[in-house]
Amino acid sequence: KLSPTLQEMEVKVMDTRTCNNSHFWKGEIGPAMICFKGLHCGSAPAKGDSGSPLVCGKRPAVAGVMSFSTRNPTDPFKPPVAISTVKYKKWIQKTLR
Repeated sequence: KLSPTLQEMEVKVMDTRTCNNSHFWKGEIGPAMICFKGLHCGSAPAKGDSGSPLVCGKRPAVAGVMSFSTRNPTDPFKPPVAISTVKYKKWIQKTLR
C-alpha cells in the first residue's frame, strides 16, 4: 500500500568498487550509478520508490534519483542503486530551460 505521506530514510553511500565486486552487483554498476544502503538494519527503498531523490549535504541537494533494487530491497548483497544527477547536470539544466 502506498503512503499518502512523503517518507524519508537515512542512507549511507557505498564504495563503487565494493558494490561491483563478486558478492554484490558483479560489475554491473557504471560510473554514473550510486549504490547505497539504509543506516538501520532492514531499512531500504521499496517497490514504488523509483524516481525518488537521493539528497545529501548540510545544505541539501539532489545527488541522485532512485533507479532500481532487487525484489527483496533488504537483500544485503544487492543494495539499491540511484543514478547520479551530478553526471547529468548540464543535460538536466538544458532540458529544464
